[in-house]
Amino acid sequence: MVWISRACWRKYGNFVDNLRLYVKGGSGGMGLARLGGKGGNGGDVWVVAKKDLTLKQIKDRYPQKRFVAGVGSNSSVRSLKGARGGDVQIFAPVGISVTSDDGRVLGELNREGDRVLVARGGQGGSLHSAFLPSKGQIRQVRLDLKLIADLGLVGFPNAGKSSLLSALSHATPAIASYPFTTMRPEIGKVIYEDHKQVSVADLPGLIEGAHMNRGMGHKFLKHVERTKQLMFVVDVCGFQLANNTPFRSAFEAVQLLTKELELYKEELLAKPAILVVNKMDLPEAEEKLRKLEAQLENQEELSQLLPEDMIPSTFLHFKHTVPVSALTGLGLPRLKALIRQSLEEQDAMETESQRTDRLQELRREVPVVAKPAWGRPQSAWEPS
Repeated sequence: MVWISRACWRKYGNFVDNLRLYVKGGSGGMGLARLGGKGGNGGDVWVVAKKDLTLKQIKDRYPQKRFVAGVGSNSSVRSLKGARGGDVQIFAPVGISVTSDDGRVLGELNREGDRVLVARGGQGGSLHSAFLPSKGQIRQVRLDLKLIADLGLVGFPNAGKSSLLSALSHATPAIASYPFTTMRPEIGKVIYEDHKQVSVADLPGLIEGAHMNRGMGHKFLKHVERTKQLMFVVDVCGFQLANNTPFRSAFEAVQLLTKELELYKEELLAKPAILVVNKMDLPEAEEKLRKLEAQLENQEELSQLLPEDMIPSTFLHFKHTVPVSALTGLGLPRLKALIRQSLEEQDAMETESQRTDRLQELRREVPVVAKPAWGRPQSAWEPS
């Protein structure tokens, strides 16, 4: 049995999943030429992983988003070696990827206490620099959450993602009959009877051409990258985004969603995926579900009937296809159980893979000792 608590839902109305910061290393101190004194080095700027912290808290605490390390002290008669400038530590959540403005990855924060140097301090003035100091490094860096939830809901507008999240978690995201009600990720948590928690993200609705940054395009697809698994949500009766756009059946919606993910980043299709067929309370839903299931069993053949730009090069084979009604609650207990089962299976596989990799590393590290040859080897000239 699964129980859900309203108190365990947190609505991220101002959800922040990335942050851009200005960082500057401290300048070095002046050297003292007449006595050969060396100026102190400037301080460094570090990003340090810390638990129970969010990017929004950083944004609220430091609205200017500027971090400057201390300047090195000048060399003087009393202290020929100048003191080093103070370092600055920016505490950030675990699970952050730190990149420079040009997209280069500077490092990742995977565990509490991990540190990434983002701006190095300048050198103090010395004999080698004519006793003139150098300035500290100046950068714009980005902090990006690598993972925002265990499960991401993927679907076209009005597929019922927000209603499904509300039914799963007793949350209250915006729900309406018009297509775009979710404009930023909404994160809810499902809590099981043994207190196991699973985070589910309702992501902004995808539209055709998202890989070319139409609609919320790249913002949406970036969020998809940051979930462990995907949950495709389709309307059993199909959908039509607007009067001037074509109607898409449930089968076409699955192929279009697959195509958009593939065009953005093919690796996304390697994520485990569950297909949820929503709105089973509508008339003729059972008949349309049977038709969809038959179509999914013959995707390769039936896809030839679709427009060429709608056909993905790789067809998704879902671990589970679950018919539900977010309105009546039909199928939700089974869906909750399958969500947990799928995540636990993935965790077990990753743990086994990590264990195997570690064993292989240890085998490479252990030197191979040659077996001793007992007795003196017999020379070619010695009689046998």
